[in-house]
Amino acid sequence: MSDPSRRAAPRPASAGAGDGVPGPGVIGIGLAAVLTFALAQGSWQWFATFIGVTLLAVMSAFQRRAQWTPDIRSAYMRGLFAYALVVGLCVAIALAPLLQRQAWLFPMPGTRDDCELMGRYQALQTEAALGNLAGSGGAALSFAQENQARKAVAECLAATTTLWLPLYGLGVAVLVGTVVWFRDRARARGGTGPVD
Repeated sequence: MSDPSRRAAPRPASAGAGDGVPGPGVIGIGLAAVLTFALAQGSWQWFATFIGVTLLAVMSAFQRRAQWTPDIRSAYMRGLFAYALVVGLCVAIALAPLLQRQAWLFPMPGTRDDCELMGRYQALQTEAALGNLAGSGGAALSFAQENQARKAVAECLAATTTLWLPLYGLGVAVLVGTVVWFRDRARARGGTGPVD
């Protein structure tokens, strides 16, 4: 018969376990939503900003990193790398509509002028498609031309914006990763408790 006093005591739960923090599925769902929206066709709409900001809020609320360590192959570094990339992706998605619409934020030299030419070409195509009907509805033709031209310009700018988004996202990821690494290192050296 074994001595009851020698039975192994149950191990205490690790800090943070079972405290209501959802598993990695939350991050997976967020990434799926971002990638689905990023691959959508057409112009960047302001709803992308809402999606990006919402996913950033989810990341900041539920992200937990391992204890800081300088080892580049550690779980901390892998987690930090993934965290920084996801934040960069979310910021890029959130900024995309603004980058598309504001020349001061994203100049795209030459591209904006080329897109304006694409809009004028689309307006001419709309007029040619209507043929003889163009003379009987001047206001309708003008509206159709403006609408098609605006759509062509927006899609042209959106395509160029999408090409440059990875650069913006990578820049944000490097900045976030660097800042978080130094902050976590300072916390670990100061003994201020677990990283959150």
